[in-house]
Amino acid sequence: MKFLDHIEEWLITFLMGAATLVIFASVIHRYATGFSIPGVQDWLLSINMGWAQELCIIMFVWMAKFGAAYGVRTGIHVGVDVLINRMSDSRRGKFVVFGLLAGALFTGIVGTLGLRFVWENGMHHFVFSTLGMSLNDLPEGPTTPDLEWPTWIVYSVIPMGSYLMCFRFLQVTANFLRTGELPHHDHGHVDGLDDAEPLAPGKDDAIYRMNDNLHPLGLDATKEQDNRDGGQK
Repeated sequence: MKFLDHIEEWLITFLMGAATLVIFASVIHRYATGFSIPGVQDWLLSINMGWAQELCIIMFVWMAKFGAAYGVRTGIHVGVDVLINRMSDSRRGKFVVFGLLAGALFTGIVGTLGLRFVWENGMHHFVFSTLGMSLNDLPEGPTTPDLEWPTWIVYSVIPMGSYLMCFRFLQVTANFLRTGELPHHDHGHVDGLDDAEPLAPGKDDAIYRMNDNLHPLGLDATKEQDNRDGGQK
């Protein structure tokens, strides 16, 4: 089970790093082919990098699907809970569980429909041919334009990402029933700022004052600022 704890971060990190390297190599290759260097230019032109854009699009789609599962686990997804938070604890808990189970049901259905689509899109041909079973004129399935990969491989992220989201919904539900807590993500939190020492008043916060005549202040604020500056002098 520990393997599943951070599988989204590992997949997203790998896909993001790989996409960055592919795009970087593609851009360098595109500009380098414009230099008339004997031998080198011909060698660079012989390298086909037309598949780079398609590969990066595929990787970003995979990042989005696994990122959605990561959002369920960490509580990043935005939810409208104004009405629910006004309810009593017992009633609120029932609605929270209902919402989580509804999310699990929805993603489970999407994953099942996606798996069926992937299976009929060429995965059944691959499985049957790998196991040496009779194909019975099963279609091999389409391929991508540039990479010429079987499209069922690309679309397989739909059932995988959806089933992972379903698992995360069930995991969050079980944790809520046990502890009464939901995963919460503070969008305003920045790592490292909590450990910083507070600024000393009247000295270290000088760079944050607005007494440089560049920031318009109200009359009361201006008087207060002038009194503060006069007192410090």
